[in-house]
Amino acid sequence: MVSEAESAHPDFDELLAVLDLVQRDDDTYLGAHPSKNPVRTFGGQMMAQAFVAASRSLRHPVPPSALSVHFIAGGDPQLDLEFHVVRLRDERRFANRRVDIMQNGQLLTTAMVSYLAGGRGLEHGVVAPPAADPATLPQIDDLLAGYEKVVPHFANALRPIEWRYTNDPAWIMRDKGASLDHNRVWMKARGAMPDDPVLHAAALVYSSDTTVLDSIITTHGLSWGHDRIFAVTANHSVWFHRPVRFDEWLLYSTTSPVAAESRGLGTGHFFDSTGQLLATVVQEGIVKYFPARTTGSASP
Repeated sequence: MVSEAESAHPDFDELLAVLDLVQRDDDTYLGAHPSKNPVRTFGGQMMAQAFVAASRSLRHPVPPSALSVHFIAGGDPQLDLEFHVVRLRDERRFANRRVDIMQNGQLLTTAMVSYLAGGRGLEHGVVAPPAADPATLPQIDDLLAGYEKVVPHFANALRPIEWRYTNDPAWIMRDKGASLDHNRVWMKARGAMPDDPVLHAAALVYSSDTTVLDSIITTHGLSWGHDRIFAVTANHSVWFHRPVRFDEWLLYSTTSPVAAESRGLGTGHFFDSTGQLLATVVQEGIVKYFPARTTGSASP
């Protein structure tokens, strides 16, 4: 039984609904969209659905090790998505899947998913950065108050995941005239998660497509909404190091090691509340910045 304090937010219910794919045949699944959508299908949604499709096709319960996705075309949020699973390998400790995401016969995205039951071995990991207790940090709605017209895509977006920024988000940082070479956000589901490791990992995949490109622009003191910026994801990878519980607070710490040739790389790590590294994320995006034109007298 879920207590009142744990009752799910309607947006979280929608996320669970879109992750509950309809199986059309052994290797084909259909996925719907939620009620709130950007102009193109949210990449995190497609990745999470593709991960679920691949995982539901496994013959043995092998934990995921890696997901790599290449985006080819934008999806139409008004139409269902088709997930075509290709079984590449099926063993008790190893499995591989390719998932082609289609819409009206067009290939939108291809995902490769690897599964591996490695057992115990050497262990080490990067140290979690310092971060305030999420219970002491403002909710995302508080950080968006007064900025609804500056970042309407964020203000009006589906928010099935609770966010608690440990630093100022880009739009507030920009108002202060500051810059920042990293972003750190506590995240967890806005409701009780089913006891299904596939859905916990899928929620992490979904969330990994948020804030990961922010450091590309905040490094330069820029912000979505305030500045003329075009950004679209080209490819995205996630490596799973340990089992995930997404109904507990996880810290998503992201940086950008490079931006060049109108492309930027965002890297991120998910840590649990004890500082253990759970997953690593790398995303490449096409990021174009169009500085405001300065006025002046015309040349003679």
